[in-house]
Amino acid sequence: MDQERRRVRFHVTGEVQGVGFRATTRHKGNQLGLAGFVQNRADGGVEGEAEGAVAAVAAFTFWLHKGPPLARVARVDLEDLPPAAGAGATFEVRR
Repeated sequence: MDQERRRVRFHVTGEVQGVGFRATTRHKGNQLGLAGFVQNRADGGVEGEAEGAVAAVAAFTFWLHKGPPLARVARVDLEDLPPAAGAGATFEVRR
């Protein structure tokens, strides 16, 4: 049911490139059973989408505000999207 799933688009700014942010985000997403992706942005931030159980997405977005140990997150912007029919079962890094 759509009510039990949540999909968000995220944009994270700060010192988030070159610090293992994408790989760690992929690991966290897979650990939480989310589908989605993360990729670098030309402006130095990272962006992506995550979809899964409401509680898992909440835990993921909470984690985004901290990120991996070497990251310095300045800001996290979230946008809710409608859940995707047939969303994949893995979280990936896009280049």
